[in-house]
Amino acid sequence: MEGGEWVWQWQIITKEMVLSMAAIVASFMVVIIWKNMWLKPHRIRSVLQNQGIKGPKPSFLLGNLSEIKRIQSQFSNMSSSSQAEQWFHSLFPFLQQWRKQYGATFMYSTGHRQHLYVGDPKLVKELNRIRTLDLGRPTYITKALKPLLGGGIFRVNGPHWSFQRNLIAPQFHLSKIKNMVDFMEESTREIIRKWERIIEESGGKTAEIVIDNEMKEVTADIISKACFGGSYALGNQIFAKITALANLLAKRSVLFGFLYLRILPTKENKEIWRLNKEIEELILKVAHQHNLQNQMSKYQNQNHTKDLLQVILENTVDDDDSRRSAWGRILKKLIKRKSETQKMIVDICKSMYFAGSDPTALLLTWVLIQLSLHPQWQDCLRAEIFETFPNISSHGVFDIDKLRKMKQLSMVVQESLRLYGPAITASREALEEVKVGDMVVPKGTNILVFIAAIHRDREIWGEDADEFKPERFEGGVSEASKYPQAYLPFGLGTRICAGQNFALIQANIALVLLLANFSFSMSPNYRHSPFYKLVLFPQYGAPLLVSKL
Repeated sequence: MEGGEWVWQWQIITKEMVLSMAAIVASFMVVIIWKNMWLKPHRIRSVLQNQGIKGPKPSFLLGNLSEIKRIQSQFSNMSSSSQAEQWFHSLFPFLQQWRKQYGATFMYSTGHRQHLYVGDPKLVKELNRIRTLDLGRPTYITKALKPLLGGGIFRVNGPHWSFQRNLIAPQFHLSKIKNMVDFMEESTREIIRKWERIIEESGGKTAEIVIDNEMKEVTADIISKACFGGSYALGNQIFAKITALANLLAKRSVLFGFLYLRILPTKENKEIWRLNKEIEELILKVAHQHNLQNQMSKYQNQNHTKDLLQVILENTVDDDDSRRSAWGRILKKLIKRKSETQKMIVDICKSMYFAGSDPTALLLTWVLIQLSLHPQWQDCLRAEIFETFPNISSHGVFDIDKLRKMKQLSMVVQESLRLYGPAITASREALEEVKVGDMVVPKGTNILVFIAAIHRDREIWGEDADEFKPERFEGGVSEASKYPQAYLPFGLGTRICAGQNFALIQANIALVLLLANFSFSMSPNYRHSPFYKLVLFPQYGAPLLVSKL
């Protein structure tokens, strides 16, 4: 009897212990939820409110997500013709509405995340001046883009970002780009030969060509040669898979960090995992081939122009510290395991592929669309092209210095980037408290600059801000607008695009060659519908009528 009573008492004690532990865990979870869902957001909003920043009132769990959905729904109910006319506002109609209500700078919430919208050109100027690493990429965006960019330069912050930036940036210096001009030219001439065949097969002098796909083909070939040199054929395979991966991820909205079930074995996730594995295997295969070639060159005392992958390998896997840069020696201390080194190689290459190809292809696409709408500028550019390069039909005619002095071409490219730049937002997170001008931005705040809105602000650019007028850049960026620092085609601050010279030179070479061989006009099948998913692209493609000169 006493033994049974003891068992009974033990069961009671055990039950009480379990209940106590459950209560402790539940209390702990409540505290965490309260801290992350209310206390931190409330603290951030209080700091901003005390500085005069206003915004829509958020709900406890959803923030302003319900209001965002309602405003988007109202806009989507408009007629398709009205949407086409107001495509710019259709991207994020809630930002446009709140700007009217609360001014150029306001705050809003998506769930527990607090956002500071910066539309005041004076504050944008101050953001551009900040050089601290305490202003980095938002964590919610980096998580969403992890399958595409891994731990590459566009996702990481702090020392790893500094390493990659200092490793990559010198490879896109003008002195290095001069060694890439020949294959930039050859890749473009290949597409010219392809278009000539298409036009000939059409039986006339003109053919309809969907140029956005063609421009991707050109830029993919160029970045493959720049990154992988002699292994660019494998590089083109990698690009095709990265494009497929980007298309899958583009179905998700990453701007506001909505939650996705990324760990469940759904059909979409399985496809993402498969592509990631294949991309990694291909990149490591090319890296292994390069490493063997590097070792052979080392022992044979051969000197040749280095491609980007060779530079990456020397600073990650090479045991000879004398071949590493200063940042490469720092990286050796940061990375201890071989698997981490391999992952960094893969992630850097993935980032270079995505950033080095798609944005430049879209730049070319939007320029050719604008030139088709404004044929007088085609005539103007051809006159400049034939004056600068009278022997344009010959191979090897390009001189970077001459190319950069082509004023009319520069004006057209700059204006197209203003109106239809591939990157239409710049997002930052205050990893620590930072000061932007006189404003204190608390840790954890997500800052959003809507570049597309800044680039069309009439206060900055004048009443003709929505019009294609390259002549506004005749005196350069400094004279094109009231606030030159508000021209942000390649981002802002420390994280401005490291490869902008590379992108502009390959775009200029392509435009010179294409305009010297063809004229462009609008196809009746073209539907003007700029669409944003990761980058700004023509939603229904860009079919143009291409005529052989």
